[in-house]
Formats: sequence, C-alpha cells, structure tokens
Amino acid sequence: MYQEFGEKLKEILKLDLDPVAIKWSVRAPKNIPKEEGKSRFCTKLDKAAKGEIFYSTVEEEDCMGGMRYSGMKDRNELPTNMQSGAFLVPAGVYKSIPAVQRSWKNNMAIESGIFSAVIFSPLSKADFEPDIIFLVCNAEQAMMILHANAYDSGSHGLGADSGPICSSMAAVPYLTGEVTYGFGDIGSRRNMTLKPEDVMVTIPAGDLERIISNLIEMKKKTFFRES
Repeated sequence: MYQEFGEKLKEILKLDLDPVAIKWSVRAPKNIPKEEGKSRFCTKLDKAAKGEIFYSTVEEEDCMGGMRYSGMKDRNELPTNMQSGAFLVPAGVYKSIPAVQRSWKNNMAIESGIFSAVIFSPLSKADFEPDIIFLVCNAEQAMMILHANAYDSGSHGLGADSGPICSSMAAVPYLTGEVTYGFGDIGSRRNMTLKPEDVMVTIPAGDLERIISNLIEMKKKTFFRES
C-alpha cells in the first residue's frame, strides 16, 4: 500500500526525489540491511531520498543532535558543550549560550531508551508501515500538500524554525501528528544535496492516504486544474 502511495505522491506532485519513509523500531529489523558506516540523521534522509534502504542505530549516527532528537541517546549522556549548545557560538549559529538555550526550548526529541533503530527507505520501496514521510520539494509542491491537508480538515500545518531537522522535521511531526514544513537548517543544508530553493515537508503516515486522495480531487477543481 505505501509503495503505491509513494509512486502516486511522486507522480501527482512531480517530485524530483523520492518521499522518504521513516520508522522507529524497538528492535533491529531482520529484513532490512544495516547502514554501512556513520552518517548524520539529515544525510540519512538524503540517502533514502536517492534510493537507499537501511536501518540505523546509535552506532551509525554521526551527529550528537541526531542522537538526541531521534531518541537514540539520552541528552544527559552527551558532552557538556552539546548539552549547553556552547559549540554553536563559535560556529556562528547563535551569538551566545543563552540564545541557544532559549531557542532549544522549542526543540522536541523522541524519548530515549524506547527505540533501538530508525528505518529509512524511499516510500515507493517501503515494505513496512512508516511513522512519518519526509519530502524535499519546491515551494509550489509544498503549498499543494498544505492545501491538500486543509482541504477536508481545515487543518493548518506546523511551520518549523531554525532548529535541526532531526527535531523539526522528524521528532516534531512524529510527536504532534501534524503536517510540518520548513526550510531546513544550516546543518542539514551543509550535509544534504539540496538546491537553494528546496523546502521540506513531513507528513504523518496516518494522513498520507487522505492527502493523496485530496490532491487527486483538487486537481479537478478550478484553482488547481492544469491548463
């Protein structure tokens, strides 16, 4: 079912990259290969959007933010400069530690100690039920998803801010169950193959069939009908 959804979504929106199916798992899956080597959470999304299927544990996560926000490691087990955000000041992301900590108050994280693996796959190849679906798209494609979400529900999407996408585009939609959109952050844009105009949208899996159905119906209406 989700493989078909992946094909439909890519076709309807004319996406360049595959939507990515993401699933948190309490144990390592037996029928999916483990990621080779280490990479950042955002890089894993990039790899899956280009066709790779794999699962990752804390051992394959190369970013402390990715460990924390994806629930692979307890925040208190991370180095002090990561907990305080001090490393982001000389990097130029924030001017001071208080600014970091004020910003981080809005970041959500999957609770650690529950899951041992995260599965990544192109949605069109996913033979599992995902938790969320992550897309890289242009502004018009993102607009179409937001309209399709509101079409029958009147619901507004959540706008992500400058937080890392392992929080804003993964943990947030997982925990809130809301369609979420954003522009990425400086870290993800340095570690993913993105065009300057690319934006991001994450759809909770429970909303995917409804949104696709709405996209198909909307295409027949005056404002969205292709000439």
